[in-house]
Amino acid sequence: MSAVSELSLRRDPIRLLLSRGLWRSVWYLLGYLAVGWALFAIALSTAVAGAGLSITFAGLPVLVAAAATIRWCADVERARLRPVARIQGTYRQVTGHGIMAQLRARWRDPATWRDVAYLVGMFVPLLALDAIVLAVWWAFLAGITLPIWYWAPWQTIHGVRYHGYDLGYHPNGPHGPGGWGLYVNTLPEAFAVAAVCLVLFLIFNYAVVATARAHVAVARGLLGAAEDPLREAKEVLGRPGPLSSNLRA
Repeated sequence: MSAVSELSLRRDPIRLLLSRGLWRSVWYLLGYLAVGWALFAIALSTAVAGAGLSITFAGLPVLVAAAATIRWCADVERARLRPVARIQGTYRQVTGHGIMAQLRARWRDPATWRDVAYLVGMFVPLLALDAIVLAVWWAFLAGITLPIWYWAPWQTIHGVRYHGYDLGYHPNGPHGPGGWGLYVNTLPEAFAVAAVCLVLFLIFNYAVVATARAHVAVARGLLGAAEDPLREAKEVLGRPGPLSSNLRA
């Protein structure tokens, strides 16, 4: 079974919870939050530095080095993707000698610009999507454990100390006027909230896996090998047809 097929949504909630696909998805999304910003900063800074210095001949080697650095960042992301997808980048070979040959080969290569699109252009939307999904997932997971620690939080209101977890806004205490939401300060309330969070957690696992699949699809489209848009048509034309069979007969 391939790693991509393990990110399947065709499982019941319990099987999904116990599957490697869910936890690989969580680990992959967490890894992007930890590594994605570093790759973004390196790719953006080197590209900007290379572009700024390229107005002089002395800056051309910097521009070549910037392309190599961006490729390295893309390779790091491909390596991080291996548990969930096998993505192989294809780059043009440098033909000729000298700085100008390297410059033309690297910066006229569509693969370099696809790397930039993923590392820089898609950073903000992917980071925001991953962060929001993981934050909600983590909130439901924490809610399941509420009976263990609901009593620990406390706040002082009008000189009175209240213990409990505030799921809302209660400026005058758990039972005071002007509040809304639920103030969890008893064990039955904590168990009730935990039960609701458990159901929501099992359902939201599908959103986590779907987010990972979408992220992988973006990475595959930009960091993977470019596909020929006429590939299917060429395959059809290359197959032996009825006319060729009649000619052989």
